[in-house]
Order: sequence, then C-alpha cells, then structure tokens
Amino acid sequence: MQIDPEQIHITRLFPTPIASLQHPEHERLNEHLRAVILARAEHHPGTLHSNQGGWQSEDDFADWAGDAGEQLVAFSQALANQLSAVSSPQHGLIEANLQWKYSAWANVNRKGHSNALHGHPGSFWSAVYWVDDGGCQADRALGGELEFVDPRGITPMLLNPALRMRIEGCLAAGYVSTVTPKSGTLLMFPSWLMHAVRRYEGTTPRISVAFNFAI
Repeated sequence: MQIDPEQIHITRLFPTPIASLQHPEHERLNEHLRAVILARAEHHPGTLHSNQGGWQSEDDFADWAGDAGEQLVAFSQALANQLSAVSSPQHGLIEANLQWKYSAWANVNRKGHSNALHGHPGSFWSAVYWVDDGGCQADRALGGELEFVDPRGITPMLLNPALRMRIEGCLAAGYVSTVTPKSGTLLMFPSWLMHAVRRYEGTTPRISVAFNFAI
C-alpha cells in the first residue's frame, strides 16, 4: 500500500530549544572584550571546572569586564526573557520580564584544550557568547565545536546505527549534535542539556563568555 506522506500527522513532543542570536554591534564589543579577557587571564590564575587545559575565570565576569561586559550581560538577559514565559493561573502564559540571577565567566582555550561533558544544575538557561572563534568558523578542521548530547539517550543508535527516523528533528536521535563557534554569536540552551567543547587545534585564542540564569 502506498502511503501519502501529506496525510501523516506528526506531533513533535519534548523539543529542546537552542537559540542563536548575533549581537548587532559585535565587532566593536568583541574588540573590547578580547582585550580585557586576555589581560585578566594573564594576571589571574583562574579556576578549574569542566575545562581541560585553557583558562577559566571565576564567575565574577561582570565585576571586571567594564562597559562591554555590562552590555553583553544586558543582551543575554534580554534573550533569556524573550525565550521565557511565566505561567499564571489567571492569565495563562505571559511574557517574562524578570531580573534574572546570573553568573558569568570567561574562557580562553588554546591549542589542545577542551571542556569535558557537563551540565549546569541550579539554573534555568545557560548560554555562551563567542568573543573570538579562533578561526573555527572559517576552518572546521580546527575543532572547538560545542557538542550537545541527545537527552533522549543512545537507544536509537544502539538498535541499529544505520537506521534513522525520517522526521524533522529526529534524524540525529541517539547521537550528539555540534555547533561551530562564530564570533559575535550568543547561543542559549536549557541548563540541564549536557554539553562539552571538543578539542581545539587553532593557534590563536578561542575566547568565550558563559552564563547561567536562574530566578
């Protein structure tokens, strides 16, 4: 029997949003951020969390990043509000206009550095802003991609690695998905989504700022 695909109704349950937005003045912003972050990395030892090599600041980015850091924080908070709603018994879902509690920190990865698989418990949204992609966007062989693990688990892959669901949003079921860094782009995702940074092979610093947002 031949099935008409136009007659198939598919409900896509449990989607996982990953939002991407380029800062409208990223070239000017990144020039200032790059200078202040590299100076900070030179004079402060940093901390160790998921980073395997590289430098990671304490989560006090807003205290030392100046006007450029303040602008980036405001941009990130605006995106978090745009992506969120508050459930009201009287009015249903209403647009969020929250003063988020947040933490932010800077990362500098050089050749051979990466970040281990991790999540961000205690937060609602997490985000990364790429100040300098280190050339990853122009040359994919440099690595340094942000890697997301499918929250549905690996079962589809274990059954038959060659088999795929021919449905939009389901082709990668059971696998990891990657995002290549792009300077000036802010990427926001649910904090529970497990992620890592693949080994970076570039010769210039790959610089980013990461955020957690909670209420």
